Amino acid sequence: MTPETEPDRSVFSQIDFTSGAVAAVSGGSDSTALLLLLKDHLDRSAPATKLLAVTIDHGLRPGAAAEAQAVARFCAGRGIAHRILVWSGRKPSTGLPAAAREARYRLLAEAAQAEGIGLILTGHTADDQAETVLMRQARSHRARDDGRGLAGMAPATLYDWRIWIARPLLGTRRAVLREILRRANVGWAEDPTNEDEAFERPRIRAALADRNGAQRVEDALALAARAAVEREQLGHRAAALIRGFAGRPAAGLVRLDPGFATAGDEAAAVYALRVLLATVGGVAFLPDQARSEALLNRLRPGRPGTTVFLAASFCATLSRTVVDARRAGIFLRRETRNLTPAAPAVDNALWDGRRRITLGDKPGAFLIAPLGAAGAARQAIAGNGTPPSLVRAALAAEPVLWRASERPGECSGSAQDGPVLPGRAVRPVVAPFARLLPSFDLAPAGTVAALIGAPRLPATPFAGHTAG
Repeated sequence: MTPETEPDRSVFSQIDFTSGAVAAVSGGSDSTALLLLLKDHLDRSAPATKLLAVTIDHGLRPGAAAEAQAVARFCAGRGIAHRILVWSGRKPSTGLPAAAREARYRLLAEAAQAEGIGLILTGHTADDQAETVLMRQARSHRARDDGRGLAGMAPATLYDWRIWIARPLLGTRRAVLREILRRANVGWAEDPTNEDEAFERPRIRAALADRNGAQRVEDALALAARAAVEREQLGHRAAALIRGFAGRPAAGLVRLDPGFATAGDEAAAVYALRVLLATVGGVAFLPDQARSEALLNRLRPGRPGTTVFLAASFCATLSRTVVDARRAGIFLRRETRNLTPAAPAVDNALWDGRRRITLGDKPGAFLIAPLGAAGAARQAIAGNGTPPSLVRAALAAEPVLWRASERPGECSGSAQDGPVLPGRAVRPVVAPFARLLPSFDLAPAGTVAALIGAPRLPATPFAGHTAG
């Protein structure tokens, strides 16, 4: 898209605004144009839609508060509800951009949830996408990875498994949006940190300002488009392998049929294995590509010294997950080392990276801890040929919930899935996608959620589409 091209306004017509929308508006050109375009679309197509503009004051610059107030005045003049939220507390000395982004998404999600809105819109542009791809490309040259990051930002990302963040302007150049604002006689704020080359993104942005910058942007966007297609296709193939070869014989235990390792699609098998390892271990990031490839190779029959599938059992550990391969199958369970100790249960918190705690309207004084070997021995019931020792080992690492006034042996909940007390639950999560799930990865995320008994994905924000 060239700077002279009008934005594709039809992108808004593809979004389901049934529950309303929160627009993230910093006061910069991109988010201000987003709000203008969005308000125009809703006024014409769905004037009753609830629209809330939210400005996050990160407290990092002296002028940030004044810029937020300018956005408030802008919204008041156009009849748009607006809120200013402040990122309070201490700021990290390193990793500040990532911490600010996490705080921004958290505050936006809290504002959306308070209004009963399930959709947040941001003003990320094609320029932002090109910068993201170039940054990830530079990192991939320094360390071997699977290339999934080259897809850039997804059109939509599910935050916390409950609220969608959509980016309708990813196909629009910043120059186009600024021209729209000029024609409307609307100004915008310039964030000086966008020029601070102490940070990676401003350095990339400055490099794209030379005479070859336009071509580099186009090349990066083309790369992102190809990588996005490949990433989605890989996810669908990995999901098919999980559906065909994976089962869950007990809570906290996943079994892979031996044929998983020889299904013929190595890239999909490695990806599926990485997602499962991270999920079972409760790790937010997928395990290392090379180590996962080596593990899959060990799981194949016909290795030197073997004549049938894993005549001698073996165990390996990766991403806090024990991989126990034997004739009965390939079993994955959380290792018992470094389990989260007994602690007060907190509503909506992630326990051990694997379970979401729900305490209801009256949390009360509850504790949560691993069941342990003794409790697992009382509860374990092996079935479908699963070795009882594996069921016991898996259940020992599963959580139990009890009132602080009770002894652990009298816990009100159990290590099995489902409600543990009325209005309370400790539900599995798909760990690598529990916080942020790009729409590229819906297929594997939804398939693993069904496998482990996690809540279903909410419908995507794109009208006529489901979560899989």
